[in-house]
Amino acid sequence: MEENNIGEAKKTILIVDDEKPIVDVLYHNLNREGYNIIEAYDGETAINMAFEQKPDLILLDIMLPKVDGLTVCKRIRNSMNIPIIMLSAKSEEIDKILGLELGADDYITKPFSVRELVARVKANLRKAELNTNDKQMNDSMVIEKPKEKEPDKIIEIGEIYINLDKFEVKVRNKPIELTLREFEVLKYLASQPGQVITRESLLEKVWGYEYYGDIRTVDVTIRRIREKIEIDTSSPKLLITKRGVGYYITSREKENEG
Repeated sequence: MEENNIGEAKKTILIVDDEKPIVDVLYHNLNREGYNIIEAYDGETAINMAFEQKPDLILLDIMLPKVDGLTVCKRIRNSMNIPIIMLSAKSEEIDKILGLELGADDYITKPFSVRELVARVKANLRKAELNTNDKQMNDSMVIEKPKEKEPDKIIEIGEIYINLDKFEVKVRNKPIELTLREFEVLKYLASQPGQVITRESLLEKVWGYEYYGDIRTVDVTIRRIREKIEIDTSSPKLLITKRGVGYYITSREKENEG
């Protein structure tokens, strides 16, 4: 067993799937990694358990009795900011999962590699912990030095305005609502304007994967960002594709290359 959660409380993972053999496999492997596991076999129970026990991460199947997984994800995300990894039986559903405004952090298709799933669980938990630590540090600094408030960290590139401290984005002076993952992707690209970032680099730096996962995750997220910041998504002017390589942010009005 790999060392995990040494010197700290165990992370709790809620597994939601109506197929007991799958739950058993996930339970065995994640419990062996040192996680505390709770289970739900339908959507209604999953929602109740999420609110009552407040797990650190949820593995959530789409096809569930009583309440489907997409609805469960939306209802939990409206009230709780914890990593949610969707489990999909069909790869064709990927665009639907990530395209809807549900707030899912990740997806993995069945049949899946247990090793890959464990790696994604660790990556999402690590990312959530880093975000929590950063927020706590910022809050403590405000409490300790309320009279020495530093100016917000801002990125401004052409028509794009990003307030890193307040998680605010404006494009052409209009507020834009992004999910946390969309915000992180835009922030990472905007911090290096004009530099082409590969899909693999985005997957590693933003999603936190230490391996090359499914790069379609990146493509779908980019598409969702474009739908919110571009005037014409068929001819983007801000978030540009470099065909066969990756993406970059530009402040210049130029035609898309891919």
